[in-house]
Amino acid sequence: MDGRRVLGRFWSGWRRGLGVRPVPEDAGFGTEARHQRQPRGSCQRSGPLGDQPFAGLLPKNLSREELVDALRAAVVDRKGPLVTLNKPQGLPVTGKPGELTLFSVLPELSQSLGLREQELQVVRASGKESSGLVLLSSCPQTASRLQKYFTHARRAQRPTATYCAVTDGIPAASEGKIQAALKLEHIDGVNLTVPVKAPSRKDILEGVKKTLSHFRVVATGSGCALVQLQPLTVFSSQLQVHMVLQLCPVLGDHMYSARVGTVLGQRFLLPAENNKPQRQVLDEALLRRLHLTPSQAAQLPLHLHLHRLLLPGTRARDTPVELLAPLPPYFSRTLQCLGLRLQ
Repeated sequence: MDGRRVLGRFWSGWRRGLGVRPVPEDAGFGTEARHQRQPRGSCQRSGPLGDQPFAGLLPKNLSREELVDALRAAVVDRKGPLVTLNKPQGLPVTGKPGELTLFSVLPELSQSLGLREQELQVVRASGKESSGLVLLSSCPQTASRLQKYFTHARRAQRPTATYCAVTDGIPAASEGKIQAALKLEHIDGVNLTVPVKAPSRKDILEGVKKTLSHFRVVATGSGCALVQLQPLTVFSSQLQVHMVLQLCPVLGDHMYSARVGTVLGQRFLLPAENNKPQRQVLDEALLRRLHLTPSQAAQLPLHLHLHRLLLPGTRARDTPVELLAPLPPYFSRTLQCLGLRLQ
């Protein structure tokens, strides 16, 4: 089958629904969603997955040309030098030389979008395993201005990014802060993010970082939760590890979910250093609700999506501008199955 036709089918649902609008400067966390009484979960309209892949994922083994076509189809907004993409889950932004990444095809993407000599650069992006907003700029001055804005916002603990996540488990509190010291550790050939209790000054000098995220539970159902997350620091896999520390791993987290153990229905944390990454195991009731077999659940993509991003106005006193990216089709299907809703 022609690669462009396949990509068109995968991406047709991603190009609709992104909103760009001004928001009040004092807009609080979760202004676009609220707690609500939820209907009982049903997947009748979606149907079982069968042998089909999860809708909305990038096809495997793409050529450079096909990836450029996919990214061009994923453009959801263009204003001046700024280009906004709705990145698929699993696409790395950067990588080793020779790897196919977003960064590696920026020259071709720039040409494809008619930018000629103005090559795009990454301003803000969701990580490899998450989906959602990627902000690019063809103007170095604009990119620098926006990066300074994001840096100043973090220092002031003013959130600019909001992620949506579906968690296996429901946080004990409906909203709050998650604070943890994290470090990267090479375990069995893999770089993993590990929490550090009571870090010393020496730990901080050796790369341990104190991290902070806000969270809010938007809706619950079937033992799962729709959670909004706002990172106030930047660290590899920060949001995934923060939700593990709440004993509620993100659905599709095949890297860190094994750190949560269960005995007689009670969850507890296992030592991070002794737990290798493994496929997430879901209980039978949840598998039935999601209409998944265990083998399908082993391929479940990470349900973590950069949904909302705040940008500064043209002038200092202007109202911030809000970008909203639609959820991937597989994410929306999961919400429908669990009876969860994001307004």
